[in-house]
Amino acid sequence: MLYISRWKMLAIIATTLIVCSFAIPNFFPKEQVEKWPKWAQRHIVLGLDLQGGSHILLEVDSAAVRKEKVEALRDDVRRVVRENRLGSPSAVTVRGNTVEFRVRDGVDQKLALQKFQELSQPLGGLLQATGQRSIDVVDAGGGLFRLTVTEPALVERIRQSVDQSIQIIERRVNELGTVEPSIQRQGVDRVLVQVPGLQDPQRLKDLLGKTAKLTFRMVDMTTTPDQAEAGKVPPESELLRGSKSENGQPYVIEKRVVVSGEDLVDAQPGFDQRTSEPVVNFRFNNNGARRFAEATQSNVGRPFAIVLDNEVISAPVIREPIIGGSGQISGNFTVQAANDLAILLRAGALPAPLTIIEERTVGPGLGQDSIDNGMRAAWIGSLAVIIFMFATYGLFGLFANIAVAINVAMIFGILSLLNATLTLPGICGIVLTVGIAVDSNVLIYERIREEVRAGRSALNALDAGFTRALATILDSNITTFIAAVVLFYIGTGPVRGFAVTLGIGIVTTVFTAFTLTRLMVALWVRWWRPRTVPI
Repeated sequence: MLYISRWKMLAIIATTLIVCSFAIPNFFPKEQVEKWPKWAQRHIVLGLDLQGGSHILLEVDSAAVRKEKVEALRDDVRRVVRENRLGSPSAVTVRGNTVEFRVRDGVDQKLALQKFQELSQPLGGLLQATGQRSIDVVDAGGGLFRLTVTEPALVERIRQSVDQSIQIIERRVNELGTVEPSIQRQGVDRVLVQVPGLQDPQRLKDLLGKTAKLTFRMVDMTTTPDQAEAGKVPPESELLRGSKSENGQPYVIEKRVVVSGEDLVDAQPGFDQRTSEPVVNFRFNNNGARRFAEATQSNVGRPFAIVLDNEVISAPVIREPIIGGSGQISGNFTVQAANDLAILLRAGALPAPLTIIEERTVGPGLGQDSIDNGMRAAWIGSLAVIIFMFATYGLFGLFANIAVAINVAMIFGILSLLNATLTLPGICGIVLTVGIAVDSNVLIYERIREEVRAGRSALNALDAGFTRALATILDSNITTFIAAVVLFYIGTGPVRGFAVTLGIGIVTTVFTAFTLTRLMVALWVRWWRPRTVPI
């Protein structure tokens, strides 16, 4: 067992050196590392608690999701009424989560019930087996029908909104140029956003707080803003206010959307060639370009409004048809405002408004204190282990200490290779790994002592110690590794950071405590030919 062939020896040494070498970029300034080849730029990213940054907990506006769901149902009912000539679409009314409609006299009510029931769909995903549907349709008699959005359908829609919001938030945050943001679900309707190293938390809040629902609509010229403010708003229009750059000027805007932000394929900040003012240049997809061209061709001379989150950014007059599928948004922007708007438009609109319910900012100084305290604890713990092992096992304690040092280096190497985020709990996981690694060596050495007491020779005692302790080492480390995996999948934030370093540490521990230590003992036996075991 102590005999190790040359190629196995080289493989063990090469594996150790290669894995440890991945940690090298962490010891050089970031500016210098950026000049290296891409494959050599992998390094450990410090978490929010170690380098400072922003922690924001967002909540999806459930009321807005419910309202949107009910309004969508109302529009569907109007479409069914119009297509099947069941009555006047304007007679469709909304009461809470219910849409009501009374069919006109002479209409086949069984046909109406059938058409309304076609709007109700079975819920998918985990709710599919329950047989629940999206809408309850009730014939109240006398030609009155009530269509109610079911509670499971609303909960499912909120869940989908959170999933969509996570994707959009991730795109927005990544546009800021930060690294390793942590964006994850919290409960049913909340999203936790942690951005390490962000020095401008207000800008992050501004980006996350905007729904960024962009629409292009025509300005209603049949009514003046003064008449609209007096309550005379046409049924197919609404009164909206301009942005700060528009001094809050009122506009009467048609509800009909000419082109929506969903048809945008790109948005970039730039400068107007005539005025040198910051603008946002946008480009539509084929569908959006066609609809925008048709709208501008038939409305030359009329103003159209660019509306972002029910606020008019600008309302320019169409001087000529815009058929190229691209254009620009101007509105007395600053350079940063134009850049932020471009980020919002590229990332897409949130499915529902998000409300900030918790905000925490960790300063770089506090993060450095965490690093110092964590490193101090690591040094003290490691030094105590080194002294104990050397005092208890002598030369073999030195072998164990060397293996533990290489173990920690390999952990940092693997974390660097994965571009993992290191948190303060992660440092705790590394300190715990030192104890686990030493525990494996203790099992081996105590087994060797037992074999020596039993009268075995030095070589047989060493061979039996490594051979018979292997099963125990594997059992203890596998069970701990399973616990680390469970913590990673069910935990969040700091718990995951602890689980990652602990899991990686267990893998490197098995390698260093058994394979690397055995190599050092085998080389010692080959060179010194001992007759007794100094343990």
